[in-house]
Amino acid sequence: MSKSITLSIDAMGGDKAPDMVVEGMELALQELSATRFILYGRSEQLMPLLAKYPRVARNCELRHTDDVVSGDEKPGVALRSGRQSSMRKAIDAVGAGEADGVVSAGNTGALMAMAKFVLKTLPGIDRPAIASLLPTMRGESVMLDLGANIQCDAENLVQFAVMGEVFARHVLHIDKPSIGILNVGTEVLKGNDSVKQAAAILKETHLPIHFYGFVEGDDIGAGTVDVIVTDGFTGNVALKTLEGTAKMFADGLKQEFRKNWGRKLGALFALPAINSFRTRFDPRRYNGAMFLGLGGICVKSHGGTDALGFCHAIKVAHELVQDRLNDGIKEDYARFSSEHHVIPEILEEDS
Repeated sequence: MSKSITLSIDAMGGDKAPDMVVEGMELALQELSATRFILYGRSEQLMPLLAKYPRVARNCELRHTDDVVSGDEKPGVALRSGRQSSMRKAIDAVGAGEADGVVSAGNTGALMAMAKFVLKTLPGIDRPAIASLLPTMRGESVMLDLGANIQCDAENLVQFAVMGEVFARHVLHIDKPSIGILNVGTEVLKGNDSVKQAAAILKETHLPIHFYGFVEGDDIGAGTVDVIVTDGFTGNVALKTLEGTAKMFADGLKQEFRKNWGRKLGALFALPAINSFRTRFDPRRYNGAMFLGLGGICVKSHGGTDALGFCHAIKVAHELVQDRLNDGIKEDYARFSSEHHVIPEILEEDS
């Protein structure tokens, strides 16, 4: 039996909400039968769905909200005017201690702004980072930041490295994860001041962190390191490039197999391998980006996902709560802060 955990759900966020949200909850309950939900959204749309999925109805409390944060709403506007929205109410439930974590497929910027305002950041963390699992040739790795912080200084990158290392230990169950900083080359003299200073800090730390050094773009898919650290601008571009390349490859393969009967017959023989490949690299299996560094668990589902993808986002939130991820980040960063004098010394030397 799974540990009893309560998650608050923004039922109205996402392109296919609320149908895919409720169906995703149904799929999640097949594995996480003890999970409880607080479901926020328009009751007139949700009641028929709960009637269709009685198991979800038994495991959730429906709380009506009229307001919905739109996909194109600016974060500042959403923060001011969306206090009664399904997204804000779901976050408020975590802040009030009613829920252990929140999941939403809504507007990313609005979700980050609201979550940071309500949940605050963990002690010592200046900025939360968006982190996600990525498939690699060696298994899985975690990459952060994926868009929350366009510009980062050295200390931000170091904080991301500490949080990513804790995440890899708790979620990927790697005893001593390797950490790399994404750069334009692996040589120590390459890159801007922020990445060079962050690398120097991580080399000097006495924490049991396995700092690999700099990595390049092709190291992401190769799985060279377990944790890839970068600023939000570079991370988001890299993520979208990977997603686009994967879609191009999948679509191109389909087109080639459909060109004639000979290739269709070949596809039939290759079907087991194709299905295995598709399952391994299915983006829905990696859905659920974490806002690391907040004072509560907040998971962002891709807005265009389906029920299976939302189910995986729920499972990510459940695992983060169950593994007490935030406690691990606080403990590690407290130890890191005890030697925090290293940071200004290195920055002064490099300036």
